[in-house]
Amino acid sequence: MRAQTLQDLDLNEDSVVLRVDFNVPLNEDGSVADDARIRAAIPTINHLRERRCRIVICSHMGRPKGKRILRLSLENAAATLADLLDSEIIFSHETVGSDVEQLARDLVPGGIMVVENLRFNPGEKSGDQDFAAALSKLGTVFINDAFGAMHRAHASISGLPALMERSAIGLLVQQELEALSVLTDAPKKPFVAILGGAKVSDKISVFDSLSRRCDAILVGGAMAYTFLKAQQQSVGTSMVEESKLLLAKRTLERCEEKNVRVLLPVDHVVAKELSADAETEVVESIDEDWMGLDIGPKTVALFAEELANAGTVFWNGPMGVFEMDAFAGGTRGVAEAIAATDAHSVIGGGDSAAAVAQMGVASRISHISTGGGASLAFVEGKTLPGIKAIVQYGGHA
Repeated sequence: MRAQTLQDLDLNEDSVVLRVDFNVPLNEDGSVADDARIRAAIPTINHLRERRCRIVICSHMGRPKGKRILRLSLENAAATLADLLDSEIIFSHETVGSDVEQLARDLVPGGIMVVENLRFNPGEKSGDQDFAAALSKLGTVFINDAFGAMHRAHASISGLPALMERSAIGLLVQQELEALSVLTDAPKKPFVAILGGAKVSDKISVFDSLSRRCDAILVGGAMAYTFLKAQQQSVGTSMVEESKLLLAKRTLERCEEKNVRVLLPVDHVVAKELSADAETEVVESIDEDWMGLDIGPKTVALFAEELANAGTVFWNGPMGVFEMDAFAGGTRGVAEAIAATDAHSVIGGGDSAAAVAQMGVASRISHISTGGGASLAFVEGKTLPGIKAIVQYGGHA
């Protein structure tokens, strides 16, 4: 069964609870530093406004752990949305309750209200049904357009659809599912995956899943040093998950059995400390007092050669500490190599999405996911709780 989509619904002045992902980066003063996720929700919002729906928008922000933290208020996100839409938006400092319900009822057709951070209530993350029931009183139709939270069994994600008259996925989620399905259904060969980031433990499941479909997996970032040490290579003081060495070794052995090429770094940008102004060197073997903080130019060339003839590319995780210029060369090189291919290229959200934006190549990528964890879970083959709930309860409660 497929999830009911926004286009499947005949909407006209309906009261809609719209779950979005406004968990955006913030400046020190709490203002929005990057509005990409807010912009991503606008097509669905405009679709609803064109049908004169009364729209109650809800989202999480950060990890307040069920407490009210002023800096994590959605008020600034709501103000940014108002600017982008050039429209008045009501902001409720409460998330649920009789006062919010009255504000929702008082919305004019096409009107929009944003309610306060869902995670200020501990019931959101715990999936509390009472909290979901309170949210359900804000409308009759539920639209989930928060792809970045689809892998969470939270009250507003998996609880709400069962309580609403009708439910569907939004345009952004639909777009995400279509783009990511290319990776799982029939990827054009050769299929090359690039995995980076800090920990093997964070990526091992998706590594195994990709090894069943990929022709090659390129590994960078700190996680590469666990694999290198598992092969008895010297990694100095580089970050290594000592408890995962055997797992890393067995993973490489399984890939070899499947004839999947795993390319590990052959050179490294190293320093004795993680600092923006640290002395750096490019080496092929890391001495004991040095740590690897980026892949080196030979590795970039090796990876670029593998990517040049790819039919499909999936990338999740930076190649080094790309936030610092001294260790951004590897991530930049990989981003440029992906952008130069004719492949169907998918960036799996998170730091990788930030990297391609920072490197100025985002327009040359086929699809940049808005959800790092959700995209990984989907590619891994997991059923996303948010999608499952819409499939199960998309019609009537």
